[in-house]
Amino acid sequence: MEELKNYGHQHPLLMLNQEQLLGNGNGVVDCSRCGEKVSAPCFSCVECCGFYLHKTCAQAPLELNHPFHRHHPLVLLQNPPSSYTRCKFIYHCSCGLDFHIKCALFTFNIAERNLKELEHVALEDPSFSPKNDGGNLGKCFACWEPLARYTYFSLDCGFNLHKKCAELPLKLNHLCHRKHPLVLQFNSERLSCKTCLVTQERGFVYGCSPCELAIHIDCASPLPVIEDHQHSFTLFWRQNPFICDACGTEGHHVAFTCGTCSIMVHKKCISLPRIIQQACHVHRVFHTFFFHKEYFESLNCILCYEVVDTEHGSYFCADCNVIFHVNCALEEKACYCIVSQENEDDKSLDIPVNSITKVLETNDAGEATVIEHCEHKHYLMLSDKISEHGDKCCDGCLLLISAKFYHCLRCDFFLHKSCAELPKKKLFLKHGCDEEQFSGPKPCILTSDCMFNCGLCRYLSNGFSYKCNECGSHVCLRCLDLLLQDAVKIPGHKHPLLLYFDYEGQCGACGRDFFFAFRCKDCNFQLCKLCVIQPTRVRHKCDEHILALTYDKVNDYAKYHYCDVCEKERDPRHWFYHCETCDTSVHVDCVLGKYSFIKFGGTYSVTIHEHPLTFVKKIHYYPECVTCGKPCEDLSLECAEPGCNYIVHYDC
Repeated sequence: MEELKNYGHQHPLLMLNQEQLLGNGNGVVDCSRCGEKVSAPCFSCVECCGFYLHKTCAQAPLELNHPFHRHHPLVLLQNPPSSYTRCKFIYHCSCGLDFHIKCALFTFNIAERNLKELEHVALEDPSFSPKNDGGNLGKCFACWEPLARYTYFSLDCGFNLHKKCAELPLKLNHLCHRKHPLVLQFNSERLSCKTCLVTQERGFVYGCSPCELAIHIDCASPLPVIEDHQHSFTLFWRQNPFICDACGTEGHHVAFTCGTCSIMVHKKCISLPRIIQQACHVHRVFHTFFFHKEYFESLNCILCYEVVDTEHGSYFCADCNVIFHVNCALEEKACYCIVSQENEDDKSLDIPVNSITKVLETNDAGEATVIEHCEHKHYLMLSDKISEHGDKCCDGCLLLISAKFYHCLRCDFFLHKSCAELPKKKLFLKHGCDEEQFSGPKPCILTSDCMFNCGLCRYLSNGFSYKCNECGSHVCLRCLDLLLQDAVKIPGHKHPLLLYFDYEGQCGACGRDFFFAFRCKDCNFQLCKLCVIQPTRVRHKCDEHILALTYDKVNDYAKYHYCDVCEKERDPRHWFYHCETCDTSVHVDCVLGKYSFIKFGGTYSVTIHEHPLTFVKKIHYYPECVTCGKPCEDLSLECAEPGCNYIVHYDC
């Protein structure tokens, strides 16, 4: 029985065969170095103190000169750093590299071509592997590609390596670096690849340490011709930078050329998808290397609004005649996007598209003057007499009545003509239902029978909204109008505003920070989404006249820069509401408050009470809430039935 005085333990160790290991009566035991299950032959403490070692772990050298890390020796540590918890013993380098003991020895045997030492390691076929859960097997340590593509070695510690990567040549003479051979090694210096310029912090690279150069395994592989074009692409090394004809951005060192078309592209652009469904656009878009600028009204990318170079590739929509930068089209944006009012392929909802269910009368111009609407029980009549109803709000968007509108002669119900003509159903291409993965257009239904928080502006409202059947989220009509505009025009600025995603700054109207903005391309002006949808005209109890949203200071005297509601100072750089007749000036938040987009007085049928309820906000008399017993000082629902004293907080 072989005896070993081993590093890291105070007692001698004895070698055990399988019979002796099972005869100890301890069942399954773990190796005290690598932390994995012990199998014979192995070593055990002669004092029976529970210390076991695999034979390979027991014979591991205290210092390892690893061919894949030639800069410094790897030292076997008994007490690894607190941040490393995978096993008790690790190989550590002063430059910050840490290796599980089995990973270090396994890769050492690969580098030394000790193939006999690899015979005991499991070789998995991804086609039959029990680990294959839908092809999600993890990635190869060397090339960092999915394991499911090739046969691979699998260690119990979670280290996996394609068999083809274990057989890679240790040295390589490469066209991109003629001075020295490139050596297979760990990318311990975190160098970016000379070919694709991407930094791969883990895995193997072919590198030249004296020249501080690295190339990824797949970038170093000989790929002289690739068939992913009408013609063949051929690998070509360049000393000078070039502009990729597929995406229009700069490339370095390595290019793929098509001699027939005289184009030069990045390696990654060879496999650009020809057709994609862009997350923020209605239709599919197509990639092209060449296009004629006379076909497009504007050469600006509709996502970043910068000019697209007509001499290089881009994505375009044949239906809308709009173009995209390649990188903009491929980038996933967090956005809402309206698809259409109708979709022939959508059979999920068998409902009428038109929200005007019946036209009873028309005028000489063909306009519907008397209608039935799906969201109201009485006839509605068309009118343009704003002077008679100018203080009334539209029940759809909850903004003051303007231009032509429909109104009910029997009750206090008003609808802008544009709100009345909205379709019953719209399809949203992308919103909160599928932030993780796009799964197709979502049907949203016009509704008016509830209180909701808009999914975009977050205002509480009981007007009309489009509600998603799947997730229950709502979009109010004010935000819908914003979504339908290619460029937003506001009275306070002479240029149109464009939506920029992932843009941080401060709003020019309220001073708040934002993460995406409506910006002017011609000057340094930007607005947050809340200020873009602010009503231009409002009514408030502080003044008998309508207040107008004002974008510039009315006068320069500091004594006038105060709010007439809260009596606190106003920042003259920020927007405010103003009455020119009374010279009343008010903070925007003091006017809008929490409930500016709630219309009080309408009735709603609910399950919590047998009678219809109406939204109220008590001012002088505060009855007790039937649920919590506290006074109803805030937004509440009150029974509309005479003689019934039911009232409940909205939050309750």
